[in-house]
Amino acid sequence: MATTTISASTLNGRHHKSALTIFMVIVVAHWAEHVTQAVQVYAWGWPLSEARGVLGMPFPWLVTSEWMHYGYALLMLVGLIMLRKGFTGRSRTWWNISLGIQVWHHLEHLLLLVQKLSGVYLAGRPVPTSVLQLVLPRMELHLFYNALVFAPMVVAMLLHRHPTPAERSGASCTCAIAH
Repeated sequence: MATTTISASTLNGRHHKSALTIFMVIVVAHWAEHVTQAVQVYAWGWPLSEARGVLGMPFPWLVTSEWMHYGYALLMLVGLIMLRKGFTGRSRTWWNISLGIQVWHHLEHLLLLVQKLSGVYLAGRPVPTSVLQLVLPRMELHLFYNALVFAPMVVAMLLHRHPTPAERSGASCTCAIAH
Protein backbone atom coordinates (compact mmCIF):
# COMPACT_ATOMS: atom_id res chain seq x y z
CA MET A 1 0.00 0.00 0.00
CA ALA A 2 1.38 3.41 -0.98
CA THR A 3 1.41 6.22 1.55
CA THR A 4 1.23 9.88 0.73
CA THR A 5 3.35 12.32 2.65
CA ILE A 6 2.89 16.05 2.44
CA SER A 7 6.15 17.94 2.84
CA ALA A 8 6.44 21.55 3.90
CA SER A 9 7.14 22.54 0.29
CA THR A 10 4.01 20.82 -1.08
CA LEU A 11 1.95 22.08 1.87
CA ASN A 12 2.93 25.62 0.90
CA GLY A 13 2.85 24.79 -2.81
CA ARG A 14 0.25 22.68 -4.53
CA HIS A 15 -1.62 21.82 -1.30
CA HIS A 16 -1.60 25.36 0.11
CA LYS A 17 -5.11 26.28 -1.00
CA SER A 18 -6.61 23.07 0.45
CA ALA A 19 -4.62 23.38 3.68
CA LEU A 20 -5.69 27.03 4.08
CA THR A 21 -9.31 26.06 3.48
CA ILE A 22 -9.22 23.37 6.18
CA PHE A 23 -7.38 25.70 8.56
CA MET A 24 -9.85 28.52 7.98
CA VAL A 25 -12.86 26.23 8.55
CA ILE A 26 -11.38 25.31 11.94
CA VAL A 27 -10.60 28.96 12.74
CA VAL A 28 -14.08 30.18 11.75
CA ALA A 29 -15.77 27.37 13.73
CA HIS A 30 -13.79 28.34 16.83
CA TRP A 31 -14.49 32.04 16.24
CA ALA A 32 -18.22 31.20 15.92
CA GLU A 33 -18.09 29.48 19.32
CA HIS A 34 -16.80 32.67 20.96
CA VAL A 35 -19.33 34.85 19.13
CA THR A 36 -22.17 32.48 20.07
CA GLN A 37 -21.16 32.61 23.72
CA ALA A 38 -21.12 36.43 23.61
CA VAL A 39 -24.58 36.45 21.98
CA GLN A 40 -25.85 34.08 24.67
CA VAL A 41 -24.65 36.48 27.38
CA TYR A 42 -25.25 39.93 25.86
CA ALA A 43 -28.18 39.43 23.48
CA TRP A 44 -30.09 36.65 25.21
CA GLY A 45 -29.20 37.60 28.79
CA TRP A 46 -27.98 34.14 29.82
CA PRO A 47 -25.80 33.95 32.90
CA LEU A 48 -22.15 33.31 32.01
CA SER A 49 -22.28 29.88 33.68
CA GLU A 50 -24.94 28.77 31.16
CA ALA A 51 -23.46 30.47 28.08
CA ARG A 52 -21.28 27.74 26.65
CA GLY A 53 -21.31 28.36 22.90
CA VAL A 54 -22.60 25.66 20.55
CA LEU A 55 -20.42 22.66 21.46
CA GLY A 56 -20.42 23.55 25.15
CA MET A 57 -24.16 23.01 25.39
CA PRO A 58 -24.05 19.22 24.85
CA PHE A 59 -20.48 18.98 26.22
CA PRO A 60 -20.26 21.46 29.13
CA TRP A 61 -16.84 20.18 30.22
CA LEU A 62 -15.37 21.71 27.03
CA VAL A 63 -15.88 25.22 28.36
CA THR A 64 -13.79 24.57 31.45
CA SER A 65 -11.17 22.26 29.90
CA GLU A 66 -7.83 24.08 29.93
CA TRP A 67 -6.38 21.18 27.89
CA MET A 68 -8.92 21.75 25.11
CA HIS A 69 -8.34 25.53 25.07
CA TYR A 70 -4.57 25.08 25.13
CA GLY A 71 -4.78 22.45 22.38
CA TYR A 72 -6.69 24.84 20.15
CA ALA A 73 -4.22 27.68 20.85
CA LEU A 74 -1.36 25.31 19.96
CA LEU A 75 -3.16 24.13 16.81
CA MET A 76 -3.59 27.76 15.73
CA LEU A 77 0.07 28.51 16.38
CA VAL A 78 1.27 25.42 14.47
CA GLY A 79 -1.11 26.16 11.58
CA LEU A 80 0.05 29.76 11.30
CA ILE A 81 3.69 28.63 11.32
CA MET A 82 3.25 25.73 8.89
CA LEU A 83 1.25 27.73 6.32
CA ARG A 84 3.42 30.87 6.54
CA LYS A 85 5.89 30.03 3.76
CA GLY A 86 3.10 30.02 1.17
CA PHE A 87 2.53 33.75 1.70
CA THR A 88 4.53 36.46 -0.07
CA GLY A 89 4.79 40.23 0.08
CA ARG A 90 1.98 42.11 1.78
CA SER A 91 0.07 38.93 2.65
CA ARG A 92 3.14 37.56 4.50
CA THR A 93 3.31 40.77 6.55
CA TRP A 94 -0.32 40.41 7.65
CA TRP A 95 0.08 36.66 8.28
CA ASN A 96 3.12 37.47 10.46
CA ILE A 97 1.05 39.97 12.46
CA SER A 98 -1.54 37.28 13.10
CA LEU A 99 1.23 34.83 14.04
CA GLY A 100 2.80 37.31 16.48
CA ILE A 101 -0.52 37.90 18.25
CA GLN A 102 -1.14 34.14 18.37
CA VAL A 103 2.26 33.59 20.02
CA TRP A 104 1.08 35.78 22.91
CA HIS A 105 -2.39 34.16 22.94
CA HIS A 106 -0.73 30.73 23.09
CA LEU A 107 1.50 31.83 25.99
CA GLU A 108 -1.59 33.03 27.87
CA HIS A 109 -3.21 29.60 27.39
CA LEU A 110 0.00 27.86 28.45
CA LEU A 111 -0.03 29.97 31.62
CA LEU A 112 -3.66 28.95 32.26
CA LEU A 113 -2.84 25.27 31.72
CA VAL A 114 0.20 25.36 34.03
CA GLN A 115 -1.94 26.98 36.73
CA LYS A 116 -4.68 24.37 36.32
CA LEU A 117 -2.14 21.54 36.57
CA SER A 118 -0.25 23.03 39.52
CA GLY A 119 -3.19 24.42 41.49
CA VAL A 120 -1.22 27.66 41.97
CA TYR A 121 -3.10 30.61 40.49
CA LEU A 122 -1.85 34.01 39.35
CA ALA A 123 -2.32 36.90 41.76
CA GLY A 124 -3.96 34.64 44.35
CA ARG A 125 -7.08 34.28 42.19
CA PRO A 126 -9.42 31.34 42.92
CA VAL A 127 -9.19 30.07 39.31
CA PRO A 128 -6.52 29.96 36.58
CA THR A 129 -6.01 33.52 35.35
CA SER A 130 -4.08 34.87 32.36
CA VAL A 131 -2.08 38.09 32.48
CA LEU A 132 -4.59 40.27 30.61
CA GLN A 133 -7.43 38.58 32.47
CA LEU A 134 -6.28 40.61 35.45
CA VAL A 135 -7.92 43.59 33.71
CA LEU A 136 -10.51 42.01 31.36
CA PRO A 137 -13.06 39.26 32.03
CA ARG A 138 -12.12 35.91 30.46
CA MET A 139 -14.99 35.60 27.98
CA GLU A 140 -14.49 39.10 26.59
CA LEU A 141 -10.70 38.73 26.59
CA HIS A 142 -10.77 35.55 24.52
CA LEU A 143 -13.32 37.02 22.12
CA PHE A 144 -10.92 39.96 21.78
CA TYR A 145 -7.86 37.70 21.30
CA ASN A 146 -9.60 35.69 18.62
CA ALA A 147 -10.66 38.88 16.83
CA LEU A 148 -7.08 40.20 17.02
CA VAL A 149 -5.70 37.00 15.49
CA PHE A 150 -8.52 36.62 12.95
CA ALA A 151 -8.57 40.16 11.49
CA PRO A 152 -4.99 40.22 10.12
CA MET A 153 -5.44 36.61 8.99
CA VAL A 154 -8.40 37.69 6.84
CA VAL A 155 -6.40 40.59 5.41
CA ALA A 156 -3.54 38.18 4.66
CA MET A 157 -5.90 35.76 2.92
CA LEU A 158 -7.45 38.51 0.77
CA LEU A 159 -4.06 39.86 -0.25
CA HIS A 160 -2.83 36.31 -0.88
CA ARG A 161 -5.74 35.62 -3.22
CA HIS A 162 -5.25 38.99 -5.00
CA PRO A 163 -1.47 39.48 -5.23
CA THR A 164 0.41 42.16 -7.09
CA PRO A 165 2.26 40.93 -10.20
CA ALA A 166 5.53 40.80 -8.20
CA GLU A 167 3.88 38.83 -5.37
CA ARG A 168 2.27 36.47 -7.90
CA SER A 169 5.64 35.73 -9.53
CA GLY A 170 7.16 34.87 -6.14
CA ALA A 171 4.29 32.60 -5.08
CA SER A 172 4.84 28.87 -4.71
CA CYS A 173 1.12 28.03 -4.63
CA THR A 174 -1.93 28.38 -6.83
CA CYS A 175 -4.12 30.27 -4.36
CA ALA A 176 -4.23 33.50 -6.36
CA ILE A 177 -7.38 34.22 -8.31
CA ALA A 178 -6.61 34.21 -12.04
CA HIS A 179 -7.06 37.46 -13.93
